[in-house]
Order: sequence, then C-alpha cells, then structure tokens
Amino acid sequence: MVYREYGKTGKKVSALGFGAMRLPFDDAEASVELLKYGIELGINYIDTAYGYGGEGRSEIYVGRAIAGQRDKVYIATKNPLWGDDSTEGWWKRLETSLERMQTDHIDFYKVVHSLSWDVFTKDYEPRLHKEALKAKEQGLISHICFSVHDSPENVMKLVETGLFEGMLLQYNLLDRANEEAIARAHELGMGVEVMGPVGGGRLGMASEHLENLVPGVRRVPELALRFVLANPNVTVAFSGMSTKEQVTENVATASNEQPLSEAELEAIQEQLERNRELAKLYCTGCGYCMPCPQNVGIPQASAAMNMHRVWGLTAHAKHQYAHLGPENREGLLQADACVECGQCEEKCPQKIPIIQQLKETHAALAE
Repeated sequence: MVYREYGKTGKKVSALGFGAMRLPFDDAEASVELLKYGIELGINYIDTAYGYGGEGRSEIYVGRAIAGQRDKVYIATKNPLWGDDSTEGWWKRLETSLERMQTDHIDFYKVVHSLSWDVFTKDYEPRLHKEALKAKEQGLISHICFSVHDSPENVMKLVETGLFEGMLLQYNLLDRANEEAIARAHELGMGVEVMGPVGGGRLGMASEHLENLVPGVRRVPELALRFVLANPNVTVAFSGMSTKEQVTENVATASNEQPLSEAELEAIQEQLERNRELAKLYCTGCGYCMPCPQNVGIPQASAAMNMHRVWGLTAHAKHQYAHLGPENREGLLQADACVECGQCEEKCPQKIPIIQQLKETHAALAE
C-alpha cells in the first residue's frame, strides 16, 4: 500500500481509504469482517458518517472493526446539520459518534457533513467553528475538516478561509471541476480526500470507449482510481466497498507505486476532450427546452444518451433512463411520451433535432 502525507498534520494515510457507506449493512458480521480485511491489506483510513447505514450501523460496525487495533487506523465521520442545526445538537451528534465507535477521539472530523458556502457563512463561521475548536482542545477530535458538494467556486472560497485542515470532495475522470480547488488546498497544506473516484458507479461499468485507453489498464474502475491517485494534490481516494473482491482489487490498484505517465495522462485528457466536444453536438444540458408540455425529461434523457453514445457507459445510461417515467419524483417521462409538438426545438439555442434524438434515445435505452 502507498501512504501519503495528510497535509501539514504529520500523519500518513493509505492512498486508498475505506468508504463505509456501502457495507452489507443487513449483515453485521460480514460488514465488520470486511472492514478488518481492508485493514489487514494496509488500509489505515476509514470514512463513515453519522447517518450511514441507518440507526448508526456504519459507525457501530467501524467501532467493532477497529476494537483492539485503534492505534493502526485513522477514522473520520461527519456531523450533519440537517434536522437540527443547534449547537447542542452538534455536540450531541459528536458524542454519539464517539460512543458508537467506542473511541475517545475522531482523527479527521468533518465538522459539517456537506458544508456549503451558505451554511458556512450563516452557521459554521459565526457559531460552530468555536465549538469545533473546543472539541479539538478537549482531544475529542484531532483535525477539523469538512465534506462538500457545493460549486467549485464555493469550494475554493471554503479552502481560502484557512480554517480547515482537510476536505472531502467529488473528483473523477468525468467530474474534474474541482481540480483548481484541489491544487489550492494542497498548496495551503490541507489534506485532500476524494469521494466518488469511480463517478458514483458510472465508471464501475464496462466502456468500450475507455477500456484499453492506457496500455495494461484493462478495466474502467482501475483506470478511474489510478487517474485520481495520479493527481499529486490528492491525499486519499475513498471507495465504498461491499465485497472482499472489491477490496482486493482496489488495494492492488492503490499499491501500484508507478503513477500514470505524462503520456498516459495526456492520452486520457485528449480522449476526454474529444468526448466532451462530441457531447456538445447532442446536448449541453442548458435546459432551455423545458418545460415540455408532455413532461418529457428532455435534458435527463439526453444526459443518459450521452453516457451511452459518447462515453460507452451503456449499462449506467439505461439505469439512469429508467428513472424517468410515472414514478419519477418530478413527474418527468421517458422519450416515448413526446408528441412531436416541436416547442423544444424552437427554444433550443443549439438547434438540435431534439425530436429525432428522443426517438433514438428511447430505442437505445428503453428496457
């Protein structure tokens, strides 16, 4: 296993972290054994959250897995403000997390789960940061961090505050918008943790367009993880693993001390740029075509078609397309609900032949 310095903390963490969000939660013994197996193979950083697994199961299982070997492992969890954003509620959740994991301290505490710039300015900076500092002074947490899903611009602003020692954010082959903020965080001495290295499952499936892009790297998940770890500004990439096979494979990838070469990274970059330019020919997701009189989810259908046609991620595309239909929470329907009224094409700034593309989408992705 490769280990990397976590910012200025003086701690070294495994390049692959265990994301404890996708454990087989209905089987407590299997979940604990899976975590122990990861630790045996060299993973020394486990990330969980107050709400993962329901009823605190993720934190409880992490606590059982690290019992007797707490000194071998760094743990992180997250404090959600939704539902109760009071100071008392924040402290109660911190104390509950400590009890669940049977530990006296949390190494890298995400003081807010999914921190946004709005929450930072309204709640965290004026009120909760001093509580985090108290918790650190008391030894309950070692390092003040945050997780984030906000815009790249707002992520950069959070980084620039100088109040945090590390952050957890999205970054992968398909979602590279946070690269500048990642570089800046590293420059400022922060640890950079990556969630979703396989794009929330999108890069966990076969793709004829991405396979064999790098010689010797045959599977897309391996390519995706190696791409993230090839970024020198990334400290650790978390993978939500639910089987021993996944743990074994990901550990092998993260144990490869030979990073992707400049030529390999350039080849990946060139392919990604070609794909992005190709995607623009179909749909950029601007949404000007909406609303549709028949409630067809035009941008959603087009995004799924891009996954299929541009990226070759057909299985994921079909899965996404299946979310459209009578059960869709926003009432958006699949492309076969189109009556060819033409209103969408009149509004499309790119003059895309939407009606024809909707027919092609439904033919390719409907099951």
